[in-house]
Amino acid sequence: MKKRIPLEEGDYYLTPEGYKCFTAQYHLKRGHCCKSGCRHCPYGYDKKRD
Repeated sequence: MKKRIPLEEGDYYLTPEGYKCFTAQYHLKRGHCCKSGCRHCPYGYDKKRD
């Protein structure tokens, strides 16, 4: 079972289309890279390169 991380201010913003976009702050709290090619990945993962 995955641990749920409570959202705090600065963890995401809404795109013009209305989607949640998680920030590097949130990804660091999560503690690992999901290898989904997230826009603000602090772990350096690049879907095109890796």
